[in-house]
Amino acid sequence: MDAFNRLAPFIQDFIYNNKWEELRGIQVASCEAIFDSDDNLLLSSGTASGKTEAAFLPVLTELYQKPSRTVGVMYISPLKALINDQFKRLEQLLLDSNIPVCKWHGDASTTKKNELIKNPKGIIQITPESLESILTNKRGTCIQMFSDLRFIIIDEVHQFMRDVRGVQLLCLLERLQELTGVIPRRIGLSATLGDISLAQTWLNTGTGRTCIAPITEEGKKRIKLHIERFVNLHDQRDIADSDGSDNNISTGGDMGNREHYEYLFKMTLDKKTIIFTNSREETELIIANLKEVALKNKSPDVYRVHHGNVSALIRENTEDEMKTTDEKIVTGATVTLELGIDIGSLDQAVQVGAPLSVSSFAQRLGRCGRRGQIPQILFTFVEDIKINSADTLGPINWDFIRTIAIIELYTKDRWIEPIYPHNHAYNLLYHQTMSHLKSNGELSAAGLAQTILSLGCFKQISQDDYKHLLSYLIDIEHLQRTERGGLIIGREGEKIVNNHNFLTVFMAPEYLLVKDENRTIGTVDKVYPVGIRFALAGLTWETIDVNKKSKVIFVKRVPGISVVDWDMDFDAELHTTLVRKIRSILQTEIQYPYLSERCRERLIEIQYIARNSGILDNLIMPLSDTKYAVFPWVGTRQLLTLHYALLKRKIKNKLPWMSCIYLEVNFRGTADELKNIIYNILSSDLNLYDLPLADNVQIRGKYNEFIPPYLLRKQFIEDYLDFEGLKNNI
Repeated sequence: MDAFNRLAPFIQDFIYNNKWEELRGIQVASCEAIFDSDDNLLLSSGTASGKTEAAFLPVLTELYQKPSRTVGVMYISPLKALINDQFKRLEQLLLDSNIPVCKWHGDASTTKKNELIKNPKGIIQITPESLESILTNKRGTCIQMFSDLRFIIIDEVHQFMRDVRGVQLLCLLERLQELTGVIPRRIGLSATLGDISLAQTWLNTGTGRTCIAPITEEGKKRIKLHIERFVNLHDQRDIADSDGSDNNISTGGDMGNREHYEYLFKMTLDKKTIIFTNSREETELIIANLKEVALKNKSPDVYRVHHGNVSALIRENTEDEMKTTDEKIVTGATVTLELGIDIGSLDQAVQVGAPLSVSSFAQRLGRCGRRGQIPQILFTFVEDIKINSADTLGPINWDFIRTIAIIELYTKDRWIEPIYPHNHAYNLLYHQTMSHLKSNGELSAAGLAQTILSLGCFKQISQDDYKHLLSYLIDIEHLQRTERGGLIIGREGEKIVNNHNFLTVFMAPEYLLVKDENRTIGTVDKVYPVGIRFALAGLTWETIDVNKKSKVIFVKRVPGISVVDWDMDFDAELHTTLVRKIRSILQTEIQYPYLSERCRERLIEIQYIARNSGILDNLIMPLSDTKYAVFPWVGTRQLLTLHYALLKRKIKNKLPWMSCIYLEVNFRGTADELKNIIYNILSSDLNLYDLPLADNVQIRGKYNEFIPPYLLRKQFIEDYLDFEGLKNNI
């Protein structure tokens, strides 16, 4: 019997009514895996390839044919907005099934949640934080709701894997298994996985199952790509002239920016578009300028802003507009629109500047090209030219070359960065310890250790490390010993676990609410005093009052363009494969058809500089009498390992910027002497624990302030530094 005929009748009717011509390859493969095995399942294929349906069609068939006594399917998403979007799709699919679906997050209906508690069945759609809340505060309810749970569908697996929320999620699923005595099958969905085996291992954690990851032939897809470049000339720069005269290029100020905004206006005119940037500030600035250009050209205001500091209501309105209106909406966004929220078909995506990674590029490209359209993405760069004739490497635009490398790796090599595991997430160890004690009450230290360290995510953490953590938490009064010798939450710990933010494990600054009368616009992380103007949600606001106690800024809308700044947006790190591709692009003379004429000329210029500087063939390049550039052509983790190893040899050096691909070294010897020192390091038995790390070195994380510095240092060494990778790639 083929896959279609094995599906439940209501699903077959849905397929007929929606005029599907056939099931896609990934949907057939999923049906076979669900119906014919008891394994976990990983569905990894491009955006809009039918993964969600591939998971739900056979799972709902199983639930229809063998109804569960409790909630039978749990769908877990990193975003409430994605849950809301999927809820609408599932409601249509389940109309004639008698299988209910309930969304469960902070904004969902309390009445619907209570109904599910009283009569648990069907499907629950939930975030990790809401699942944490149920497990911690309602253990009895958990047993009642999930004791016959059959399937757990985890959407956007790659997002969870690269984030501490993924560690939290896996801990919660194991705790749920322990509580209910059942081990549901897990189904993971992702469009951007580099190493499938890593994702299979992640998905299997704590289940004892193997994982099927079907490979389906998607065929080659056409992609339309174009990169354009604009230039701001600052100060003056010398140019060589055959007659030896003293020539200068006069300053152009922000001419490149103005040309860029005009170009974006023209290229997005009457095209439904997402303009992706790498910061909230840049998103606000670009949309504000596009509004001004549109006003000057008497064009309608179709420009919107979508990022994490814009209010949820405004974001939802933007999503609805993009999906339903006939207007060609142009939305500036950061990562918030990378994930699979349904906004209908896009005409194109625009990326301003370099994507953060190959994975990010794949996600953003996947937002367009749905429903039979050819994916189309436009890249734009604005360069600030400040050329100093003594600065050999200054004229190289690394972001520009990195963009070409990212495009080539994804489109030609089908490569995406592997996601490193979080083996020593001590901040999550703290969180799960406190959560478990809040849920269970007093426990012996041995019993607590047995429970927590048995969780799959903490298998790399030793008994001694956990004992060290528990002793530290007792010292700072987050834990307290009872007269019976057990452990309970201490006086200081109560302040943490009883705070509503305890459920979240991701870092978020203290924000101030921005209100226009009673309408919430969004949030900022700084106080803008009365009379000061700033941008938010694509508009300019002026502060009219500040309530510091309530953390509210009251504003009025004003004309013009303004700016706003947030303390931090993203951390980026480069993989060795990407860095090697950058070198390959600088070495070869391949033509890239998606480059504009200006970009082709810029690439030739950069290639000429790179070849003549010697950086492509030599480990060391002199910058001055006492300064060298070291080019090992390795990723950020490996480069940082070399940085600390040189510091151990008393050689001062630095990464000029976080995503830099070389080290800047101060050294009074010769280049050969420096090279010999580096090769000596590589051939040594380097002990990472002897490196001169800064006292406050750590992988950033919520609850780090409650972790002993010794453990934070260990986490950084074990989970970030990579001496083996350094040795193997130079």
